[in-house]
Amino acid sequence: MAESTRVIVGVSGSRRDAAVLQRAAAEAARRGAELVPVIAWTPVGGEPAYRAHPCPPLAAAWHQAARNRLDKAFGEAFGGYPAGLPVSPVVIRGAAGPALLQIADRPDDLLVVGAGRRGPLRPLFARVTRHCLARARCTVLTVPADARPTTHHPRGGRAELAMAA
Repeated sequence: MAESTRVIVGVSGSRRDAAVLQRAAAEAARRGAELVPVIAWTPVGGEPAYRAHPCPPLAAAWHQAARNRLDKAFGEAFGGYPAGLPVSPVVIRGAAGPALLQIADRPDDLLVVGAGRRGPLRPLFARVTRHCLARARCTVLTVPADARPTTHHPRGGRAELAMAA
């Protein structure tokens, strides 16, 4: 199997981002790949409400807030963006699952997402992970809180991966 040239990683702004980012960065370094962290955002109140009452300055503020969450996640995971690793951050407007798949659109991409969340937001994030696993055209690596990551290949196969040292 050819090595991926891009490792796309979903960032949510949660405290679990550090583990997911670290695993994605390790995979990117191992593969000699570009790391593409993606954070998605939607207008408060949803797209229909925004279309009814558009406010470009407010949309720009939401976009910047998402970028700030992305930068903060890298700060917490690495103390900033890692040196020596090509990183191309993406802030995209849209629902997280479809946004991730819009970016991870090449068969040789590796998409890294978090899994195994607990608490009141679990249904939201589990839905994103399930969406990616069901629809991705590339391999998906889920990073559970307390288990070995599992890759899910677009053709239905699975393989256990050893944790990066």
